Amino acid sequence: MRKFHQNRPAIYALHPWQVVETEFKPEHNHRSESIFSLGNGYMGLRGTFEEGLPSHVPSTPGIYINGIYETEPIIYGEFMAKQPQEYQTMINVTDWKGLKIFLEHEEFSMLQGEVEEYSRVLDLKEGVLRRELIWRSPKGKRTKLSFERFISQVEKHLAFQRCSVTPLNWLGQLTIRSQVNGAVRNVHHLRERALQVLSTEHTNESGVIISKTRNSGIAVACAVTHRTSPETSIMGSAGPESLEFAVRFQAEEGAAYTVEKYIAMATSRDVAEEHLGGLAQRLVHRSAEIGYAQAKAAHVQFLQGFWADADVQIDGDLALQQGVRFNALQLLQSTGRDGRTNIAAKGLSGEYYEGHYFWDTETYIVPFFLYSNPSIVRKLLEYRYSILDAARENAKRMRDQGALYAWRTINGHEASGNFLGSTVQYHINAAVAYAIYKYVEATDDLDFLAEMGAEILFETARCWAHRGVFLEAKGGKYCINEVCGPDEYKPGVNNNCYTNYMAQFNLRLALQARDVLSSKYPEKYAELVEKLQLTADEFALWQKCADNMYLPFDEKLGIHPQDDSFLYKDPIDIDSIPEEEIPLVANWHPLVIWRYQVIKQADVILLMFLLGDQFTLEEKKANFDYYEPKTTHDSSLSPAIYSIIAAEIGYQEYAYNYFLQTVRLDLDDYNRNAWQGLHTACMAGSWMGIVNGFAGMRTFGGQLSFQPFLPEKWERYSFKVRFKGAQLQVTVEPNQVQYSLLEGAALSFYHFRQPVTLAAGEALTLEIPS
Repeated sequence: MRKFHQNRPAIYALHPWQVVETEFKPEHNHRSESIFSLGNGYMGLRGTFEEGLPSHVPSTPGIYINGIYETEPIIYGEFMAKQPQEYQTMINVTDWKGLKIFLEHEEFSMLQGEVEEYSRVLDLKEGVLRRELIWRSPKGKRTKLSFERFISQVEKHLAFQRCSVTPLNWLGQLTIRSQVNGAVRNVHHLRERALQVLSTEHTNESGVIISKTRNSGIAVACAVTHRTSPETSIMGSAGPESLEFAVRFQAEEGAAYTVEKYIAMATSRDVAEEHLGGLAQRLVHRSAEIGYAQAKAAHVQFLQGFWADADVQIDGDLALQQGVRFNALQLLQSTGRDGRTNIAAKGLSGEYYEGHYFWDTETYIVPFFLYSNPSIVRKLLEYRYSILDAARENAKRMRDQGALYAWRTINGHEASGNFLGSTVQYHINAAVAYAIYKYVEATDDLDFLAEMGAEILFETARCWAHRGVFLEAKGGKYCINEVCGPDEYKPGVNNNCYTNYMAQFNLRLALQARDVLSSKYPEKYAELVEKLQLTADEFALWQKCADNMYLPFDEKLGIHPQDDSFLYKDPIDIDSIPEEEIPLVANWHPLVIWRYQVIKQADVILLMFLLGDQFTLEEKKANFDYYEPKTTHDSSLSPAIYSIIAAEIGYQEYAYNYFLQTVRLDLDDYNRNAWQGLHTACMAGSWMGIVNGFAGMRTFGGQLSFQPFLPEKWERYSFKVRFKGAQLQVTVEPNQVQYSLLEGAALSFYHFRQPVTLAAGEALTLEIPS
């Protein structure tokens, strides 16, 4: 086992419902921009200051709209056929947050004068960011400043800011200049500025900027309006790429002066470009009429409902309690809910990974939402259906049939120019299929299966049935060659164990979908058969491929070889690798990595979790014992899965230590890269570590089951899961667990393999076997 990050001091003050910064240090600003980010799945804002910072302070200013991207040609050093030709990069859009504050002729800056008191608080319960401080200007003016912002969870197009300024020892002219800047660009990606301003319009208190990307042709509108207290005049003006609104008060000592800023963002994906400015303006004026207080109340009420379903309570460790709630909020803030978008690897908190969607969604993030808010999962799967034609094109590019989902994408087309880390990972098809299965299993939403899911399953099965070969050298078994499993340190291998098992699952699932549709939705089934030109011979081929899939197993070692070559690679003691050479992908040549028995992230061990009902406990233990010492966990996706399997096989200390790597990865900046954006899949993994790991929750064959234990350092923990129309609360305490049915007429499940049935409103306390 590699060394764990243990006993690392918390960077931010511990609090069950807040992330608090009590001192501003410019050298930490970059990291804090990610930590204090806000979003609602449609729009996201990094935690940058309203007044801005000097250019020498590390910063990545960013406001993003999910799924809004620019394209640029991929430049290759040498020609290779059939490579992707365009990058897709999530763009930094119009910056609406600017507020410059002048105390007579002195401009407020955190780096000038003296900050006497300071706190910045991300309120996890309310989804609101607040900053309060007392500032003494260079000329001695003491002033209390309060900033608050939120991005509405109720109306996805809207954001809100409030700034209050209170003179403490002076009186005179107070000026607040509200700014909107259209001259924005990405800091870390794109060779050219993406967004070009088409027009700026303004009245005294309102305005709108219309912009458009150079290459992808997506138009973006940003409209703002303002309210003040006490009421005073507002003077608006416009430049070629910006808006500014000057608010002036004759300030008295001890009185508070407030500006409220209302923002609406929309794109040509929401409405035709010619109607875009009008839509944004109508939205922003309506929000101002409703008012800040009412909009905030609706937003907070939404969060109350979210926490009622998704909160995990931990008694006995405040740092972990804070961590799991921070992670849950950031997942909500980053996940698209419109059927056209997904969740990027860094969510809406940063530019890195360019806003691309990966298999992380289906494998890690879907479980978090599936058992708390399954309607969000349906929308995530609707996105996969919306890009099915692009997946079909990708399959043709690779001389395959059916559909092959892109490894990293926004618009459905492959956006990675490194095929050894992208196209080779065919297992994304099975990840999408698996998520469809788990969604239908948990919700009984057969309508989705008929309307969208089955077509995805048929086309991915068609790809698997064409991709492999029945090999005489393998006893006539169906083999899938030149692929990469979840372990990206072993690309281009034959018979990756994870891939073959998941392909078999995908093929059999497609056949099950055929049976369901032909029986329950015969008209839709006939429509799909005609549309896809499905035949009995093709279904028979799927069955033959599944039944004859080559499934690696080594009798001598009692393990499932990761691929045909893994056991023959050079052994290496990964604990002998210097810490400064981790991650290997950033320090070793790929050929060096590939030749060793070294694993980037859970591969066979992930298989033991996803298809756990196909393996014995002894097999899981043997595989864990073999692969764990060979895994560097250079991907943040890895520790959660090792934690879950360690819990299942009785390695509770391993389980807890691996779990610790997931909960506060970003809050305590374990990898020193939180500034790039948050690790959304790892955040979801922290939920999985508790629910699937410590509580042992599984849903195999449509049956819900639990095998919980209480970590030594905890007093209790509690969570809720939705399953088949019911909601169950699970509370684990020393030596016992209480199950309470909160919603639903009845629910049957298993407690340590013993059947349990609860009626509506019933609670039952059961012992945890020793």
